[in-house]
Amino acid sequence: MLQHPQIDPVAIAIGPFKIHWYGLTYLVGFVVGWWLGRLRTRKPWSPINEEQMGDLLFYIALGVILGGRFGYVIFYNFDAFLADPLWLFRVWEGGMSFHGGLLGVMLAMWWYGRKVGAGFWRIADFVAPLVPVGLGAGRIGNFINGELWGKATDVPWGMVFRTAPDSLARHPSQLYQFALEGVALFVILWWFSAKPRPRMAVSGAFLIFYGVFRFMVEFVRQPDPQLGYLAFDWLTMGQVLSTPMIIAGIALMLIAYRRHAE
Repeated sequence: MLQHPQIDPVAIAIGPFKIHWYGLTYLVGFVVGWWLGRLRTRKPWSPINEEQMGDLLFYIALGVILGGRFGYVIFYNFDAFLADPLWLFRVWEGGMSFHGGLLGVMLAMWWYGRKVGAGFWRIADFVAPLVPVGLGAGRIGNFINGELWGKATDVPWGMVFRTAPDSLARHPSQLYQFALEGVALFVILWWFSAKPRPRMAVSGAFLIFYGVFRFMVEFVRQPDPQLGYLAFDWLTMGQVLSTPMIIAGIALMLIAYRRHAE
């Protein structure tokens, strides 16, 4: 079995000032997403130009951070918020939800789409292939922190995490999610969006593949201790929140191609 490398979560410390690896992974995700977005603005069908990419990134960053934090509080740890409302603002203590971040980004795209007159779906289809970069970077941050580890396993690559409550080898589920939600999802969406597609199709593909990948990994990921399994001794909150994504993605794809055929 493998040992988690036990990397110090703090990348840089100068007196009381500390920069965590998790924050740096978010920064890397935003910077690379901005750079790739500028490449996409050069496509003739892009809804924005290169100069507008910085403004769009600002709106998306707000959506990710605010939506991710509120989503975690509402979906995963509402009792902690009720016991200590100020905990909502202590982001450095951990606790971000992808599904909450997705809702925040959707609101940001709707707001920005209205601002520039591009509409929600053109912005959403433009942004979707950039999202896996941030997702993958965030999962590396989870791995560095030794959090969100998987269930106990006897596979050869099972890993012992010092942050786990025992010394059992566990699935490095953060790396599974990096490979699926980060690398694989990026390759699929970047290829799919390389040519003009019917409006809503790229967004639909994102929802389908992310939902399927997340649903799969949840089978080997340890559920949040404050929630546990919601039903059947295997259903997790991540699967519950991912199922509507898959359904909505299929619906968007059907609508997109049906309109395109008319």
